This record gives sequence, C-alpha cells and structure tokens, in this order.
Amino acid sequence: MSLRLYDTLSRSTRDFQPLVPGQASIYLCGATVQSAPHIGHMRSGVNYDVLRRWLVHSGYEVTFVQNVTDIDDKILAKAAEAGVPWWALAYTNERAFADGYATLGCLPPTYAPRATGHVPEMIELMHVLIDNGSAYAAGGDVYFAVETYPDYGALSGQRLDHMQAAEDGNNDCKRDPRDFALWKGHKEFEPETARWETPWGPGRPGWHLECSAMAGKYLGDAFDIHGGGTELTFPHHENEITQSRAAGRNFANFWVHHALLNLRGEKMAKSLGNVISLPAVLDTVRPAELRYYLSAPHYRSVIDYTEESLHEAAQAYRRIEGFVARAAERSGAGEPGALPEAFTAAMDDDLNTSRAIGVVHETVREGNAVLASEGDASGHLAAVRGMLTVLGLDPLTQWPSTQSGGELHNVVDALIAVALDQRQAARARKDFTASDAIRDQLKQAGILVEDTPHGPRWTLSDGVV
Repeated sequence: MSLRLYDTLSRSTRDFQPLVPGQASIYLCGATVQSAPHIGHMRSGVNYDVLRRWLVHSGYEVTFVQNVTDIDDKILAKAAEAGVPWWALAYTNERAFADGYATLGCLPPTYAPRATGHVPEMIELMHVLIDNGSAYAAGGDVYFAVETYPDYGALSGQRLDHMQAAEDGNNDCKRDPRDFALWKGHKEFEPETARWETPWGPGRPGWHLECSAMAGKYLGDAFDIHGGGTELTFPHHENEITQSRAAGRNFANFWVHHALLNLRGEKMAKSLGNVISLPAVLDTVRPAELRYYLSAPHYRSVIDYTEESLHEAAQAYRRIEGFVARAAERSGAGEPGALPEAFTAAMDDDLNTSRAIGVVHETVREGNAVLASEGDASGHLAAVRGMLTVLGLDPLTQWPSTQSGGELHNVVDALIAVALDQRQAARARKDFTASDAIRDQLKQAGILVEDTPHGPRWTLSDGVV
C-alpha cells in the first residue's frame, strides 16, 4: 500500500503520485507574523512535519516551503499600536515562530521565503493576469475579476452567486464587490517603508497574491501538496488557486488541510483573544509531550484543548518513554528498527497518526510484558524507536538533552543519587524502615524509585514536569 491523502479539491482520498518520481514538493501556508505564536499555530507545524518525515521515510526527496507573511493590514495596525516599525514587529514574531517550531522538533523548511522579498515575482504575476483579462487596475489597487474564472468556488464548495463582497479593498473601485485584491494602493496614513513601486502605482501586495508568487518561485508552476488549516480554504486558498490557474499554472496537485485546535468549542485565534501561548503550555508539559499531544489525533480531527487532555497525553508519552528507558538499560539502546506493518498501513492511510500511535502503545505493552518476565525486549525497543523516529518523538536521539529538563535534570539527578545511595546503605545494613522512609519521601516529591537488576532507577510520576 502506498500513501493516500485526502484532497480537499476533489473531496476524495487519492493515491499520492508525485509529479516528479522520487521527489515530493510541499508548500505550507506559514505564519502571518503580527503577534507571537500560540499552540494552534504549532499544530500546523507539527502535522506537516510528520507528513514530511513520512515522505522522507517512504523514500522521497522532499522540498518543503513554508512562507512568512511579513506585511499585511494586521501587522501595520499592531505595529502602530505598539509604536514600533512594522518590519521590526514582523521580524521579532517571525523569530518567535521559528523558535517555537524548533522547540517542538520540527525540521527547518527547505526554504522560508518572506512576502516582502518577492514583490518582483508578484508584479510579474499581475502583469500576466492583467494582460489576459483576468485582473484590472482601479484606484491604485489591482483586483482579480472573479467572474472571469468559471471554477471560482470549486475548492471551498461555494457558489459565486451566494458569495458576499470581498473585504480586502474599496468596493467603489471594483467592477464586482466579490473581486479580491491582488495589490493594495498606498494610503497616506501608512508608513513610507510599506510601499513598493509598480506600473499601477505604489502600494503593497494582497495576502493571496503573496503565496502564489512564492510557491511559483520555489516549486514551479505545478507542485505536489499545498497545506494549511481548514480556516484558510476560503478565501485564501480559493483565491490562490484561482489566480494561479488563471495565469496558466496548474499549481497544487493535492490540497491537504488540517483541522483547528479549539478552546471551549471556539477556534483558537488571536482575533478572538482566546489563545494560549506556547511558553504558557511549556510551563506545564515538556516539548515532546506537547508534540505528542498535537500529533496524536488525526490531522483532520478537531482538537478541543483542555488542560486535562494535555496532561493525559503527557502521561501517555511518559509511559512510552519509560519503556524505552527500561529496555535500553536492559539490552542497550541499539538503533531504530523496522516498522510494524500495522503502523505503516496507518500512516499510508491519509496519515492516520491516531491509529499509528495505537500501534506504538501496543508494542510498548508487549515489550513491558517481556521485561516483566526478564526476557529480551530489544526487538520491541527497536520497533518502538523506529515508529517514534517517524513521528519525531524518539527520546533517545531526537530529544537527548531536553526531555528531562537539560541542565536542571543533571542537578536533580545528582541530588536524587545522594538519596538513593543513602537508601542503598540502609538496605545493606538491613535497616528497611529507613530505606522505605527514603523511598516514600521521594515518592511524595513526585519521584518514583524502581529496583532493577542493574540497580535503582528513578522517574518522575505522572503530573510532575
């Protein structure tokens, strides 16, 4: 079985057949950097990182483009509120996003283009669209004429005659209120640094134009996968495919959309003010635990965030981590091994990480039973590590220093070692009352002690970070 992915445009799950054999090209709509990231943004990064890792594991050479929208209305407004240059605000938040993705173990993109660095490509695209009658200049703006494109609405499943006016321009200048802006003329109240010269007057790009231009620059007229959240399907992705195909570009072969991360039943969004920042979450769980939480549900399933569900996920990951540590102590870490067929089948089935992680836990349960009977669990360990490597969750290689707190862990480890030495000394002199008292005190502090043939080992109990 080969990879099958759900394609939003065809409303079907299709076999993934790359346009170029052995290669896979992905364009992911990245952040609009008007503010720092929240955990909803991180779901996008983690989900497509897992897709990328699975494609690499499947033998593809992957080109992964994740853009940065560093100029738009929201960025200019936020910068004006803060009294800082718009480009400084954008860059600060761009770095926060990049740091957030890296913290959660996402591989860096092959290319991370900024919108402001690709105005010439946008001007070239507008020339094509105006010359073939798909777009027009009016009042210093440039608009796409939606009635010239018969398939407008096909991606999102909407009908043109049911659409409201587009909200990204001056309706007095449009031929049709539903036409969307490719270029926005410069306004007197906007900073002089937020303007570029074009044959149709100074201004700045529209949001939709940016992505078509950048995708074309780095991936060509046609590429394999366009990714993003379901909330982008309309109008953003609808307008992308419209302007790109009107310009003679086939654009994306697959449209892959991930579902939202909600808070109390509502979309987590900066505009709604119901966001939970990444640092706030990482005060309660470790980065790999958050990655597990975001990647465990199927990417097309809505996640309704609660602290309880987050900590349940953290505990589930710690159970996996505990098996890996115990098995590695018993037989050595070894190398990640071959993947169980059930895991591969789940991942090939529209990237069903929920089923795939179920296979991880089943293998862990079997491995723990082998360890309990003093058997050799090295095969189970290799399989678990192979699966975790694909998911970006292997505690032995992908999180070697941060999983248990980095430098702080070394300090804690040294202090606990002193207590364990005292406990061992008490056991040696058969003072089991003192030995049990030390173990109980450690347990009250959230530290579990397990006696193994290789000596005592400690782990944090569930709920302790």
